[in-house]
Amino acid sequence: MIVKSLSVSGFMDAALAEAKAAGKRGEVPVGAAIVRDGAILATAGNHMRAERDVTAHAEILAIRLAAEKLATERLTDCDLYVTLEPCAMCAAAISFARIRRLYYGAADPKGGAVEHGVRFFHARTCHHAPQVYSGIGEAAASDLLKAFFRDRR
Repeated sequence: MIVKSLSVSGFMDAALAEAKAAGKRGEVPVGAAIVRDGAILATAGNHMRAERDVTAHAEILAIRLAAEKLATERLTDCDLYVTLEPCAMCAAAISFARIRRLYYGAADPKGGAVEHGVRFFHARTCHHAPQVYSGIGEAAASDLLKAFFRDRR
């Protein structure tokens, strides 16, 4: 899908749509969108349960799709929008892919690794740290996650 001329909130809306779809599939509702030059290159939602793959996080899947579309593993001029603070695995993938900017919605004090936990991008061994913008679409992303887990209890 290629969409032109969206705003930051519009790109996060695309990630939220993926998160909602993931939740309807019984996956933890996390979605991601990768943007380059004002166009969405790739979107994905969590598929861990469906794929029986612990690496099938929304961020990883979106990175794979964008890299395939651009025929390169380096996404240096791309931005990632994700509904939840990335975990350590996803933060590492973001770093290795050389994502330019990371925008995320809800903080994840338990499993996040950007501003919580290991704070991956602040590690001395991190080769590339994107610019990070948190709290984008935070209320919508947080509400989606809370409702998902509330319904499972």
